[in-house]
Amino acid sequence: MSRLLFTRKAYGRALLELGRKNKDIVVLDAYLSESTKTGVLAAEFPERHFEMGIAEANMIGTAAGLASCGKIPFASTFAVFATCRSFDQLRTSVAYPNLNVKVVATHGGITVGEDGASHHAIEDIALACALPNFTVIVAADARETEEAVRAAAEHVGRVYIKLTRPAVPVV
Repeated sequence: MSRLLFTRKAYGRALLELGRKNKDIVVLDAYLSESTKTGVLAAEFPERHFEMGIAEANMIGTAAGLASCGKIPFASTFAVFATCRSFDQLRTSVAYPNLNVKVVATHGGITVGEDGASHHAIEDIALACALPNFTVIVAADARETEEAVRAAAEHVGRVYIKLTRPAVPVV
């Protein structure tokens, strides 16, 4: 039987690794850092972790501002909130001006049964694919998540990465 690992924990590990190497990596979270696992970077680099509260649209606008100043922002929240609540900001503040913003959305799909139907993200990939010049990645497992986060940090441009809530087998 395959080992089960959390993609969101892999995201946190990759963020910390990148943060240790690149001082321009900053993280924004929508009051979910324990769930999205961005708190691991916050523990070591609190000055580069911005807790934005339950205000995803504002978080994306702030990420755009940080990117316009040369930072590499990783904005994190649940998938349903990353796209549905923030679509206009993603389109007008990130995609159109071609800013270097990375959106990493956890708790994707219908695997978040415990959180209820309001948290099911079934349209986020369609929305992300509709954004101009966005690279969209759905990570299959923890290993692919770490590689996707590293590649996103190196890529100059907009990236949307979708992760899961439950642990998944390593493919």
